[in-house]
Amino acid sequence: MQRFTISLDDDLAAQFDTLIADKGYVNRSEAVRDLIRSQLGSVTLGRAKREASWCVANVSYVYDHHEQTVTSRVLDLQHEHHDLVITSLHTHLDHDHCLETVILRGPLAAVQACADQLVALRGVRHGNIHLVPLEAASKRHSHPHAHGGDHGHLKPVN
Repeated sequence: MQRFTISLDDDLAAQFDTLIADKGYVNRSEAVRDLIRSQLGSVTLGRAKREASWCVANVSYVYDHHEQTVTSRVLDLQHEHHDLVITSLHTHLDHDHCLETVILRGPLAAVQACADQLVALRGVRHGNIHLVPLEAASKRHSHPHAHGGDHGHLKPVN
């Protein structure tokens, strides 16, 4: 393990200590390690997004189900992209609002475009997209059942 020292002004150190306490870290070192991992992961993910051709995405958003036009637009868009939509989960938050989560899988450009369209629909609120680039798994294999010929799988990019 390597050690290094950093200097923070008092105000930033106090804010960091509050974050550490709020998140339940045992010490500053573990919090700094997580921040570094997060930033390195973001850079790796950004590079992978540029290089990957396939991905999976979790798209979530909230809307008022009494606005019939937004419900119709959401469903129409999902049906237009039936080849990308793997599944959706509809959750009633209260009398008016619904949270919907849609899992998409397919070519990166198509999935990104569909996800962007979903969260940008008029009437959709609190939209969020979590996109994971995929790459071909290194091993191919076969299954004994009828449709299980030799094939490969896609896995998340490391």
